Amino acid sequence: MSLHERITEDMKAAMRAAEKERLGTIRMLQAAIKQREVDERITLDDAQVLAAIEKMIKQRKESIAQFEQGGRPDLAAKEKSEIDLLQAYLPAPLSDAEVDALIRDAIATTGAASIKDMGKVMGVVKAQAAGRADMGAVSARIKAALAH
Repeated sequence: MSLHERITEDMKAAMRAAEKERLGTIRMLQAAIKQREVDERITLDDAQVLAAIEKMIKQRKESIAQFEQGGRPDLAAKEKSEIDLLQAYLPAPLSDAEVDALIRDAIATTGAASIKDMGKVMGVVKAQAAGRADMGAVSARIKAALAH
């Protein structure tokens, strides 16, 4: 079963169970996926669906920061619950050791010697760690590894 099919099945289950919050979040995800499919005239594969989920999680994290600054903990809590629901569709996250191993392998594969080669290394690591690691943190680790 593809990720898109799993999301659809979860939406049906949420409808049957009358879980309004879960249903609303899944419908929002379905709408984002459908919007991208219509805009680009393609059918999204699992990797593209993961990218859409990651984008929605990132948007919610930014919203949480804004709501907390604005003194709206109620809205921040709603966004956090949406993140929890969306993260259920992401694959298991990589451990720190696994990320470091990916970075070492990517540096060896690309022959990267300095910070100028960061783009090459990032491209290799991003392909392998998509949806399984925070790419901002991975970028900082690559920078640190290439600085030595």
